[in-house]
Amino acid sequence: MSAYHPPKVWQPSSNGGKFASINRPVAGATHQKALPVGAHPLQLYSLGTPNGIKVTILLEELLALGHQGAEYDAWLIDIGQGDQFSSGFVELNPNSKIPALLDRSEPTQPQRVFESGAILLYLAEKFQCFLGQSAMERTEILNWLFWQMGSAPFVGGGFGHFYVYAPEKYEYPINRYAMETKRQLDVLDQWLASRPYIAGTEYSIADMAIWPWYGALALGQVYSSAEHNAAEFLNVQSYANLQRWAKQISERPAVQRGRLVNRNSEDGSTLPERHNADDFKAMGF
Repeated sequence: MSAYHPPKVWQPSSNGGKFASINRPVAGATHQKALPVGAHPLQLYSLGTPNGIKVTILLEELLALGHQGAEYDAWLIDIGQGDQFSSGFVELNPNSKIPALLDRSEPTQPQRVFESGAILLYLAEKFQCFLGQSAMERTEILNWLFWQMGSAPFVGGGFGHFYVYAPEKYEYPINRYAMETKRQLDVLDQWLASRPYIAGTEYSIADMAIWPWYGALALGQVYSSAEHNAAEFLNVQSYANLQRWAKQISERPAVQRGRLVNRNSEDGSTLPERHNADDFKAMGF
């Protein structure tokens, strides 16, 4: 294997592997297409990735508490087909990344929200839930929310990409990102040794932000296939406290519902779109 010598001026390469089509060196829309709009004030445009699941978990948790204002339409944004580069989506999120939310509660002043962490914070503030009862509790929740936002790209964009999706496997990047991923798992495992939830004794948006990434990884639900087993590779069973927390969160019905939304499956076990609670009935909810 020959060493790579960077050119003086970088040019994009077509050898980007499975997700090459979602990456481009310029911003903006590639085509004109309006986004669909449903009946509810909250319109979510997303995909069932860890970042997308964060938001659907929170919405389902809010509905479980009786907040009918949290009813939402969830529309599938197929990033493999370039839906995130439509003019309608770019208008919501100039960065062309899922998820994006449009709150039409005030019809004359609809509010767009993009970045998954910002959406969690916006909804938690809107409904006054899962954000703590005091300034100290809120701050601790936000500590961990922003920790996740800054840490997860190493897991998803780094470890997951080089371990699973890269067209060729190289020891150096896999080792580098596996090292950091395991450090992050250890941060959580040590922290959860003395508290039931991420920010203390109460379930919060910090748990909802972190679980789709690190909880799902601990339970072997991401970066695993017939060829790859990230859970085994990273020895996630050794993190006993993280395992306890991950399983506890996974048993919540709202989490189970949230994981189904904006995902395609051949057997019909997921919901590419979600428009009301009855959509889950065929799945046992």
